[in-house]
Amino acid sequence: MKLAMIYPHLKQDIDKIEKSLNTTIQADHSILREASTQLLQAGGKRIRPVFVLLAAKFGHYDIERIKHVAVALELIHMASLVHDDVIDDAELRRGEQTIKAKWDNRVAMYTGDYIFARAIESLSTLEDAKAHQILSKTIVEVCVGEIEQIKDKFDWDQNLRTYLRRIKRKTALLIAVSCRLGAVAAGADEKVERALFKYGYYVGMSYQIIDDVLDFTATEKELGKPAGSDLMQGNITLPVLYAMDQDERFKQEVQSLFQKEEVTKTDMAWVIEKIKESGAIDQSFALSERYLNKAYEALDILPNQKEKQTLMKIAKYIGKRKS
Repeated sequence: MKLAMIYPHLKQDIDKIEKSLNTTIQADHSILREASTQLLQAGGKRIRPVFVLLAAKFGHYDIERIKHVAVALELIHMASLVHDDVIDDAELRRGEQTIKAKWDNRVAMYTGDYIFARAIESLSTLEDAKAHQILSKTIVEVCVGEIEQIKDKFDWDQNLRTYLRRIKRKTALLIAVSCRLGAVAAGADEKVERALFKYGYYVGMSYQIIDDVLDFTATEKELGKPAGSDLMQGNITLPVLYAMDQDERFKQEVQSLFQKEEVTKTDMAWVIEKIKESGAIDQSFALSERYLNKAYEALDILPNQKEKQTLMKIAKYIGKRKS
């Protein structure tokens, strides 16, 4: 089942957001326009705009107001991906050449900055200081997370707490804030706003854990990049941490492997197999499930309306997704 099948009633409004995204990123400069458009057309789940819309349904829903928040959150996510690809020296994203691969690092960095600026411009149509404070604090945290990710690369001695703090900043906060800002823009009750933030945070943690599992369990076609890419780029994710924690010899062998001049496909196939055999994948799924259960609990105080059920279904989907 595709994610969009969970919320067909939002299709009309999602289409409006898609059009607005296309309009917002247009640039006079041809390279900026082409690079931004390529990124937008590469697709993505648009999960952040969906969370904005669903959260706004718990207040005074006005798509013409809400869509600016949804566009801003999706653009911030897109900009962070462009910067990520530079940091990770990534060649492929969703099966297509990254901006840094097609042009170069400088074009990629300025394209990311341009998209960030467009995001802030979109949110500026909302005359609500609280919304701007929430978003600016989130961007600060996301930037700190990017720096932390660079610092933690190939740090084989990092622990679970380091990993969880990193994925909180990398993924969970932006999803949590998507939920919260949807509620704020719609003038929802503060208790509802807090509950939606918690829900988004827990779902975001689960989402990133599953992403990190899929890096070892999905095929290259499903991932749009080679399996094990995160580890190749030095990102020590949860399955690797669990596998190394259980087997000191494996930890030493992986470290030796990455000291070689070149890590081959055969090397990575061995690492992936060892991680699968270790039980680390099941352990990772179990932690993801614990976050999802917390997400369900956060929804308890929300009124019983269709959107509450939709949020629960999305959380379940995230726990079982294959790509």
